[in-house]
Parts: sequence; C-alpha cells; structure tokens
Amino acid sequence: IFPRSFFCVVDMTSFTWARRKLTTLKHVMDEGATNQKPVFRYLTAWFCPFAHRATLALEHHADRVDYEWIEALGWEQREDKNDVTGTGKEWWYHWKAEELKRVNPSALVPTLIPIDPSTGKSDDSKAVFESLVTIDFIDQISGATGKDRLVPEDPYEMARCRIWADRVNKECCSPYYGVLVRKDKQERLEHFQSLIKGLKAFSSEIEKTDSPTFLPNGQLSNVDLSIIPWAYRYYVFEHYRGPEFVINEEKYPELRAYFAWYKHVMNLDSVKRTLPDKERYLVHIGKYADSSARSKVANAVRRGVSAHDLDDEKDEY
Repeated sequence: IFPRSFFCVVDMTSFTWARRKLTTLKHVMDEGATNQKPVFRYLTAWFCPFAHRATLALEHHADRVDYEWIEALGWEQREDKNDVTGTGKEWWYHWKAEELKRVNPSALVPTLIPIDPSTGKSDDSKAVFESLVTIDFIDQISGATGKDRLVPEDPYEMARCRIWADRVNKECCSPYYGVLVRKDKQERLEHFQSLIKGLKAFSSEIEKTDSPTFLPNGQLSNVDLSIIPWAYRYYVFEHYRGPEFVINEEKYPELRAYFAWYKHVMNLDSVKRTLPDKERYLVHIGKYADSSARSKVANAVRRGVSAHDLDDEKDEY
C-alpha cells in the first residue's frame, strides 16, 4: 500500500515507455517454458539519474533481458519546524518501498531482483544494486557479444571503460548536486567549474576514438551510460542557478566532441524512450535547489562531501 503523499508526487504518465516493457508475474509463468531471457523485478524511481543508468542498460538489451518496473522510491512531506529551508516550504523526504529496504542494505535504487521464469518467484538473496555495477551486470547476463556489449570484450578497452565510468561518475555527475544543494554562490561556482573540468577531460578522451561514442565504431559503452542521465539533466542549471551555469557550445567551444557525443546518444532509440519529461523533472529537482530535499545524496552534499561519498549512517534521514 502506497502512502497518500506518494501519489501526490508521482505521475504515472511518466511511465508510458516503461509499460511497454512491463512483464507481469503471470506472463513470466505462462511463458516460462519457452522464455529463456533473464527476468527481473526492477526497483527504481522515474526521477533518479542513478537508476536511469540501469534503465538505459535494460533498454539497450531490451531483446535479451526482461523486467517488471517497480516504482520503489517516492517523496513525502514533513514539517520544517525550524524553517531550515528559509523558503516557507516543508521538507521532502524519500519514501521507500518495504521490498527495497528488505533486499538492499542502503535502500537505494536501482536494485534488480531476479525472477525464476518457471515459478514467477523472485530471489531476494541475489539482489544486485549500485548503479555502475548494475550496468556491468545487465550487460554480462544479457549474453550480448561484439558491438552489442556495453563492457567491451577486449581486456584493454574493458579496463579503460571501467576507469572512465568511475571518473565521469566523480567528475561529471557528483558536482551536479553541489551546484544545486550548496547555498553559497561561490561554492556552487566551484562545483560547476569542477564539472566543466570533468567534461573537458571526457571530451578530450572521446576525440581519441574518432567516434560519436566513447568507444570506436559507435559502440555504446558503460561510460556513455554512466554520464547520459546527468548530461540530459544539466538544463536545470539555467532555471535554478542562472545564465552563469549554462553549458552550451557557444560558451564552451572546447567541448566540441562532448556536444557531438550528446547529440548522437540522445537520438538513439534505446536512450530516447528512457528520458523523463523535462518540465516534470524540473519540478522534482526544485526540492534540491531550495534545500527542502532530505535524501542521502542531498544530505551528503549538505555536510560537505561529494555525492559519491555518501555514508549510509551519517546521511540517513
């Protein structure tokens, strides 16, 4: 049973594309004798860029992996008795599904739980989580080969991709929250400049491959999927932080390769069908911009560490 506040903030029209892939347990059982594809309960949240990484991997391997979309994270309001936000608004806290709290020690999305096709039952003991890990896991279990792989088969390229997936996570994704959550303008600018520095490094690395993607020959990779959710969301900076925080070709011509990459990946069908509505997301992320969001990521950035360094105990709410 979902709390009433959950339905106040989640618009199910966001999931039209997700319902295309939705696999009910009855369908899994009916098709169990012939359906050899891995099937998962996918605990996720439409607004979360970390979960978006797993969604991208699932949709990239849509012909090889099936899943049941479970909206497992929402928002509920609690009174801001001491006016900490300074906006007159109430605090927003994450609501988490009991299943998510049961199978993932951190209770974070994305979380994948395998389903036995013969019985339709899920196996909580084999839950897989952490966004970068889920990309690699989905790719491995899909059975894909060659250019369909997200983690290349070549050992050198595999290592390079894993290094850069971690790097863009720290340099191009985590600073996003510093720009939005920190209250001091100078601190916001410092986080923004860190992000731009990360994008410049990523852009320079793309130029080495003579390809619209991180890997040669247009092969999509775990590096691309690691940064796509945030690259898509950078548009919120102008709305909440002003023109100084705009990222465009006119302002940053040295990011030519990055902008070419962006145009290419955002036009891929497997990517386009995962993108949240921009206006709806803009409303959602306002909770971070006005300091009313009380999530582990927001709390970590608020206490002065990077989003990727969040602590389950210190940043609990």
